[in-house]
Amino acid sequence: MNFVKLLHAYNRTHLLACGTGAFHPTCAFVEVGHRLEEPVLRLGLRGLEDGKGKSPYDPRHRAASVLVGEELYSGVAADLMGRDFTIFRSLGQRPSLRTEPHDSRWLNEPKFVKVFWIPESENPDDDKIYFFFRELAVEAAPALGRLTVSRVGQICRNDVGGQRSLVNKWTTFLKARLVCSVPGVEGDTHFDQLQDVFLLSSRDRWTPLLYAVFSTSSGIFQGSAVCVYSMNDVRRAFLGPFAHKEGPVHQWVSYQGRVPYPRPGVCPSKTFGTFSSTKDFPDDVIQFARNHPLMYNSVLPMGGRPLFLQVGAGYTFTQIAADRVAAADGHYDVLFIGTDVGTVLKVISVPKGGRPNTEGLLLEELHVFEDSAAVTSMQISSKRHQLYVASRSAVAQIPLHRCAAHGHACAECCLARDPYCAWDGAACTRFQPSAKRRFRRQDIKNGDPSTLCSGDSSHPALLERKVFGVEGGSAFLECEPRSLQAHVEWTFQRAGEGVGTPVPAEERAERTTRGLLLRGLRRGDSGAYLCAAVEQGFSQPLRRLALHVLSAAQAERLARTEEAAPVAPPGPKLWYRDFLQLVEPGGGGASSLRMCRPQPAAHPLPPESRRKGRNRRTHAPEPRAERGPRSIAHW
Repeated sequence: MNFVKLLHAYNRTHLLACGTGAFHPTCAFVEVGHRLEEPVLRLGLRGLEDGKGKSPYDPRHRAASVLVGEELYSGVAADLMGRDFTIFRSLGQRPSLRTEPHDSRWLNEPKFVKVFWIPESENPDDDKIYFFFRELAVEAAPALGRLTVSRVGQICRNDVGGQRSLVNKWTTFLKARLVCSVPGVEGDTHFDQLQDVFLLSSRDRWTPLLYAVFSTSSGIFQGSAVCVYSMNDVRRAFLGPFAHKEGPVHQWVSYQGRVPYPRPGVCPSKTFGTFSSTKDFPDDVIQFARNHPLMYNSVLPMGGRPLFLQVGAGYTFTQIAADRVAAADGHYDVLFIGTDVGTVLKVISVPKGGRPNTEGLLLEELHVFEDSAAVTSMQISSKRHQLYVASRSAVAQIPLHRCAAHGHACAECCLARDPYCAWDGAACTRFQPSAKRRFRRQDIKNGDPSTLCSGDSSHPALLERKVFGVEGGSAFLECEPRSLQAHVEWTFQRAGEGVGTPVPAEERAERTTRGLLLRGLRRGDSGAYLCAAVEQGFSQPLRRLALHVLSAAQAERLARTEEAAPVAPPGPKLWYRDFLQLVEPGGGGASSLRMCRPQPAAHPLPPESRRKGRNRRTHAPEPRAERGPRSIAHW
């Protein structure tokens, strides 16, 4: 069986595809045609190539690659057993290169995640390839066991290997640790399992932002985090001190000796020196690069902590994609985060305090796959305004914006803080930067509707519903705000009272994300309950629920009256069916109430009544017609 592990657009007419090939890696060029109107998908069997170093043998092994021009850079397991991990260059005109084999200082059981080509200056000789992966830390103390850390590695694109040492090997390979942690008094909490990285281009194409998702390997708690990194911080780590270890019994420290020239990791170019090829590097440079691939300083996230964090949510982040959106008050980064339960989180990065501190706000949580399959890939189409989400068994297409889901009022649209949407005076619609300013209302930074919506007269109709409960039982008052950032406040108003009072926080009244659960109902709990969503100091009523608490005697009397009443022609539904459902879900008739009454003790039957009854043929009874409501004035 063949599992496709690599798929790149090679040119305008062909794709490069590589797969496991039943434990025999194979690559081929797939013809896709010239025009989208005339799609072609043709595989030439004569053009099959050896895929070793491009695709893993085993489909369970992770691989990552990038195609730059005609050159393929891959991070892959190059043997059948999955022990020889390598960063490999193939195709193109330059010689094939790889990392030093079976040297844990270079790669130690890595799991490759992503590869990017990032230029560093106008000179193409300075271009570098960056690999993102996680591996076992060689610098960890033995007492910590097999500690997994996240890494970013670099190689120069114009590296051609050494002349006498590191022949056909990388001479510019360096790696540094990627840290994503929450600072604490008793130590930092690390999210050390790198899952995915997204490269978001900026105005300066040499300094893009890196959005990365991490999970934790801790057995104490389950959590995921999103950290943001600047390419300047990554480059600064590679220009810092090297990690050094004198011997097996020594600890890893910062190298304090002389660093040879040219500095290991610097590309041979006219920008930083006079060397035109890595084969011209002195032997001491090559030897130092072989023994010191690890940097001492780590790459820290912007702001010193995660942008967005979820702990104990029941899922793990697996994928991330980002889109930079123009809004009325600036540009904002919108993140789409895939999980291992088939959901996608929509998060926006907004300023917090002074620059460059930002925080992530959860806007939406969408359930994409019915089978809750893990999200394995995501791709944004800014032209079509669509997000394409893939699992192992399906591909889904969802819009980047769902403005109508934010509500039907100006305040709801403003509080959503979705840069794709704005209030146009009549509805929450897609925001158009070129539209006239007076017809759009949007405040992403503050989300304050008190100013933008002060003159708006559109208010959604307040939903009202009757809820019945039985004394001593429970009742659930459902109310869920549209905004995930809002919190709900409950007020209670008895009949005849003009002013409502806040529902006290006690054991009988439990607040949940879906509403209010009242236990041990009392007659005094009857009244009107008002649910309001509060966000950014703005309060908006959502629902008004009228709770009627019936005594057990009233419920009993209703059941007996129904049993004794004659059959009546079909009429409207009995008014107390709602609270009968509370007494016994799935019921709704007199039998439901009978189940709630104490059952008399069973008495043994006399011997003469134990005779076996005769089987009689009887016609099935006709269904009993439901009676109309009767007066309850005698209550």
